[in-house]
Amino acid sequence: MDAGDTVTAVARDDSPASGLIQRALDRIAAVEVTLNAYTHLDPERSMAAARSVDERVDAGEPLPLAGVAVGVKDLIDHAGWPNTLGASFPPKTPTITAPCIQALEQAGAVVAGRTGLHEFAFGFSSENHWHGPVHNPWDPSLSPGGSSGGSAAAVAAGTVPIALGTDTGGSVRVPAALCGIVGLKVTHGRGSIRGVFPLVASIDTVGPLARTVADAAAAYEVIAEHDPADVWSVPVDVDRSEGAADIGSLTVGIPHPLVDQPVTDPVATGFEWAIERLAERGATVVHLDEPALEVPGKLLDAMYFEAAEVHRERFSQAPDRYGPEVRERLEIAMSHTGARYVAGLAWRARIANAFRRALARCDVLVTPTVAALRKPIGVPEIDVAGSTVPYRGPLSAFTSVINHAGLPAIALPLDRDGAPPPSIQVVGPAWSEARLLDIGLGLEQAGVVKARKPPVWAE
Repeated sequence: MDAGDTVTAVARDDSPASGLIQRALDRIAAVEVTLNAYTHLDPERSMAAARSVDERVDAGEPLPLAGVAVGVKDLIDHAGWPNTLGASFPPKTPTITAPCIQALEQAGAVVAGRTGLHEFAFGFSSENHWHGPVHNPWDPSLSPGGSSGGSAAAVAAGTVPIALGTDTGGSVRVPAALCGIVGLKVTHGRGSIRGVFPLVASIDTVGPLARTVADAAAAYEVIAEHDPADVWSVPVDVDRSEGAADIGSLTVGIPHPLVDQPVTDPVATGFEWAIERLAERGATVVHLDEPALEVPGKLLDAMYFEAAEVHRERFSQAPDRYGPEVRERLEIAMSHTGARYVAGLAWRARIANAFRRALARCDVLVTPTVAALRKPIGVPEIDVAGSTVPYRGPLSAFTSVINHAGLPAIALPLDRDGAPPPSIQVVGPAWSEARLLDIGLGLEQAGVVKARKPPVWAE
């Protein structure tokens, strides 16, 4: 069941939360041998939490996510649950729960398990050197994307309706695209990243993955509250979904040269189909020329110095405790100077201003979410437009720049054939998450967006 159906069933006393969580745990057990989507399960703890929700429902407490099973990325602190960070180092078991998980639990959601990720969230494949690769429900030989690959695979396979991921360069939207589901990247500063192991705190965000836009909206509204104890959290009122947007009233911008990067044929045809459907439903489509919106530019300069600082002491003491791919990237990051970082920040400011200019001319921007949809596990390169290139570039081609602009964006699966189907990214001005969700609802109602069931599906 979707989250909305779960909440309705619990409220009507059709099904207790404890029964629904047991079903979720059974679904996880049915597919986990294929997916390796979870790093840690604690059925007794999950069932105890579910029974507590039943007691709260019986007492008449309103719970917007009553009985909803959720997965949480295994770098977010949850009291009593080990936090591996996807790493080889001994996991720590925190005593304090991160505000984003605490908010879900206060709303009646129950954590069914901790989900796998790219080591330290520093990559886009979730092929973890220490915990094994997460597999894609559409084809277990493929990567689910990353770094929140376990969360995306868990949702796409039907084990939980909602999961939390983190997004620093696309780590919610990329796996959402590769697994054929919805992924919301929030404005930097929306909600809280306290209790989340950092990659680059100046652009880190926490966001939901779900099969439906309505479920993503329900999770977003719970986790989006300001956290005064988090220096990165901004005190801005949480915008609430108002229902499906009128697609015909939208002015949709296609940003060039950002969208002119090489893509695979399924991505190209899917994007063209989506733009045609938007126009058919009355949207005004405009092509925008913003020369500054060209990537990668100084993207790595704007983040590698910060990433190196997070790991510098640990890396200097035990470099061999890092997997080969992450170790190689950190070695490069360690060489980045403060001067390069300052230049990167200047580039980031130019990017942000370019997006502001573009969004002043339209309601939202639309791009593909990724340049390629299929990344074989164990293969470091993929073919794009006749060239064989390292996989990270095509997977982050349209997402990373959005983080550096600090803007919200939503990845939406198109109602098209494909394994997985193509995905589009809709980008809005700062703090416009609810508007993006309402546009997603409108696109679902218009038959443009739909999450399909992959071959690995847990009934």
